[in-house]
Amino acid sequence: EISYIGENFIEVFCGDVGYKIFCSHKTAGAYSLGQEIEIFTHLHVRDDLLDLYGFKTREERDFFEQLIGISGIGPKGAMGVLSAGPLDLLKRGIASGDTSILTRVSGIGQKTASRIIMELKDKLGDMGIGEGDDLRESGDVIDALVGLGYTRSQAQQALREVPENIEGVENKVKEALKILSK
Repeated sequence: EISYIGENFIEVFCGDVGYKIFCSHKTAGAYSLGQEIEIFTHLHVRDDLLDLYGFKTREERDFFEQLIGISGIGPKGAMGVLSAGPLDLLKRGIASGDTSILTRVSGIGQKTASRIIMELKDKLGDMGIGEGDDLRESGDVIDALVGLGYTRSQAQQALREVPENIEGVENKVKEALKILSK
């Protein structure tokens, strides 16, 4: 049961034990106080610290674990990558070799983005993740909406609701603005 929601963590009680679970803004924002939840976790162990990271789905957790397996990517960097966009969009971007979606993340430069792509591209290709033709276009729509003052998660949600038959960045932005104004 959720007892507290912070900016980048939630506090849950299971029995009589409280756990502080670090998570993305998107995940933390999806829950409310007192709600009983099922959350998938990863325990990150260091010499002086035990941190618990939480995810809404097993797929998110598994992708997080792949990211932290890459040299130079820690848990905070991996959480930043997961916050950059929907999981399927991230995977398609990596599979297609597009570094732009990764370099938007604070602390991830061109070299790190290239390393992520180099190490994960084949693994994602084996999982059947195809190259998305509209990947760059989706990123442009999200950037435009963020530039207009919406949060990244609001922009991503609106983009998911835009009908597939609408083409072009400008038309998708217009449709997303209609969705956001409701």
